[in-house]
Amino acid sequence: MVEIVEVKTRKQLKDFILFPFKIFQDNPYWVPPLIRDEFNTLDKKKNPAFEYCEAKYWLAYKDGELVGRIAGIQNHSYVKKWGNKYTRFGWVDFVDDPEVSKALFDTVEEYARENGMNAVHGPLGFCDLDHQGLLIDGFEEMGTIVTNYHHPYYRKHLEQLGYEKDVDWLEYEILVPEKDEIEKLNKIAERALEKYDLHMVKLDHNKQALPYAKQVFDIINIAYEELYGVVPLTEKQVKVYVDQYFSFINPDYICFIVDKDDNLVGFGISVPSLSKAVKKHNGRILPFGFIDVIKAIKDNDTLDLLLVAVKPEYKLTGIPAAMLSHSLKNAHKNGIKKAIASPMLENNYAVQSLWRFFDTRPHRRRRCFIKRFDGII
Repeated sequence: MVEIVEVKTRKQLKDFILFPFKIFQDNPYWVPPLIRDEFNTLDKKKNPAFEYCEAKYWLAYKDGELVGRIAGIQNHSYVKKWGNKYTRFGWVDFVDDPEVSKALFDTVEEYARENGMNAVHGPLGFCDLDHQGLLIDGFEEMGTIVTNYHHPYYRKHLEQLGYEKDVDWLEYEILVPEKDEIEKLNKIAERALEKYDLHMVKLDHNKQALPYAKQVFDIINIAYEELYGVVPLTEKQVKVYVDQYFSFINPDYICFIVDKDDNLVGFGISVPSLSKAVKKHNGRILPFGFIDVIKAIKDNDTLDLLLVAVKPEYKLTGIPAAMLSHSLKNAHKNGIKKAIASPMLENNYAVQSLWRFFDTRPHRRRRCFIKRFDGII
């Protein structure tokens, strides 16, 4: 028999966060979460998303052994903005036992009904910048620090429980071309900047990016507005993400494009892959993992593309090509051979069109599942 226990103590929250280490520890493609970030995200006193969210976390035990976990999230801003009475599930992991997965999802579904919702969807976090989507293809590809890994059997369990596809995200591996192969891209970039009287901000240190940090997230709120499940980030969330993203980025991989009045119109933020460093130290950066993170930032052949966005009025102007041109120049300088794009919606054709300049392959796919109650649509 499966026993479901709600997380109420610090010890239980620790067990909740560390459970994936039990079922993925020997998997060469799994990248562990940053443990400190997980505590900060799930702690209701530290995560500013709890200004508009409620959540419960549960652990599953069978014969006295911890065998699964799941979170249920009520995102009130999502319900208000999109008009969908949905509860989110996230942070879901379980052993290959249908009794366990059923007990976990039954618990989340009951939580949804108690809150007057008519569907459950996920995996999703509190906001769009949290990990989202269940891995359904690409199980033999190394993950990144901004994505989750899942066993292939997860999908089978969800489908057996009545969950269906709502939307997919694609992840691309992009090979960095030789310099003479990207002349077309460079010309598009030059024409775009000249035509709209724009220029790139020269950054010699990541601290020089801080004056633009607030504008970065203002653009995110506008550019991502219509993407699946997105709700606006609050000022407190922006402060947290500024600290999170701008503390370890290499200025070579920050691209800010501004107008003649120094207003940000588009940006791209990448980071050398930290996957191997984080995996080596089991998600613990301090005290010794920090050394390998610094090494990874300075010496790496793989780049993770984290965030990119432009103001809507500049979307079709060639500005994205200009940002790519900038990143490629520094990629060549620093010996980068390939880049891994963050998950993008399968119907985001504008972003996918950028990859036509490169040798690419969609190497992973992840899915948001949904289950509606009593046939309600």
